[in-house]
Amino acid sequence: MTQNPASASSRFRTSAPALMEHSRDLCVPELRKAVSRLASPLDMVAAYHFGWSDRRGRPTTGGGKMLRPALALLSAQAIGGKREAGVLGGVAVELVHNFSLLHDDFMDGDELRRHRATAWTVFSPTLAILTGDALLALASDVLLNGSIHDTQLCDQARAVRRLTTASRRLIDGQARDLAFERRAQISVQDCLDMEGAKTGALLGCATAIGAVLASADDATADSLERYGHHLGLAFQAIDDLMGIWGDPKSTGKPRWSDLRRNKKSLPVCAALTEGGTASRQLAELLASAHTGNEAEQELAQRAELIEAAGGRTWTQHEARRQHEKALDSLGEVSMPDEVREHFVTLAEFAVERER
Repeated sequence: MTQNPASASSRFRTSAPALMEHSRDLCVPELRKAVSRLASPLDMVAAYHFGWSDRRGRPTTGGGKMLRPALALLSAQAIGGKREAGVLGGVAVELVHNFSLLHDDFMDGDELRRHRATAWTVFSPTLAILTGDALLALASDVLLNGSIHDTQLCDQARAVRRLTTASRRLIDGQARDLAFERRAQISVQDCLDMEGAKTGALLGCATAIGAVLASADDATADSLERYGHHLGLAFQAIDDLMGIWGDPKSTGKPRWSDLRRNKKSLPVCAALTEGGTASRQLAELLASAHTGNEAEQELAQRAELIEAAGGRTWTQHEARRQHEKALDSLGEVSMPDEVREHFVTLAEFAVERER
């Protein structure tokens, strides 16, 4: 039965940070147990990357948003499943997510993440890449060997299948993202397809995996996955805006970070296909650019041309469009009002981060 996702009572309203902090409390202890199984020094590199220790192994506080584990927990709750199913799924998707971050930081040459030096700059590119590989392998192992009372082995296998499919799509999306940096013209649809793989696939998996581990049928899991896929596209659209206009205090990265790498993100692609004067000037400027060596003034000029050609406004509208599509998919699944409201809250968080 289709339900209106906005119909849940406001009495269930919980902030997105509170939902993600709850997922941190439940999932991080299990995530730490999994990472502790890695061989040295990979365990130390992973602990540093996750924000649990400094470069010398001394305990610290910090870490990522934990959005994906929060979605995994909600997906189990959506069908009345056990909390353990959501925790197990949350740990697995967070391991894959951080595999991708370790690799992305090195491939993109990013020297900062969460306001401190990236793992590859601290421990070496080789160790960062090996640690990422180890996290990817560990994710499937966690799912296959995790213990959930009453969970069938076939459900664990179904979860692994979804996770490996999402991982393959994520890698494919990253490969296309890197290839786009060397191409002069990328269509908006090409960019959306790339971002649907790079970001949407794993968020979609996160939103289905808890339910799958709790024995949800495929139709229910697919609807939840569609919600996560569109949420991922909305989330990435806002990331693309922040990669150009974001405050370094919020992003943890230098100003105009995506422009420095000549990334063909959504605002850039939308601006280049607009066809007006600003669009043509931007194309000429990018054609003569020497990535990584541009002065601040030139980067500022690029940002101004992208905005003048409508790239910023178009991307803001696209984020909202994907947000609405996510809510439409959510409406396909019957679930407790409280869980539905939490899903709505996380969807709103995805498109409000720029403000």
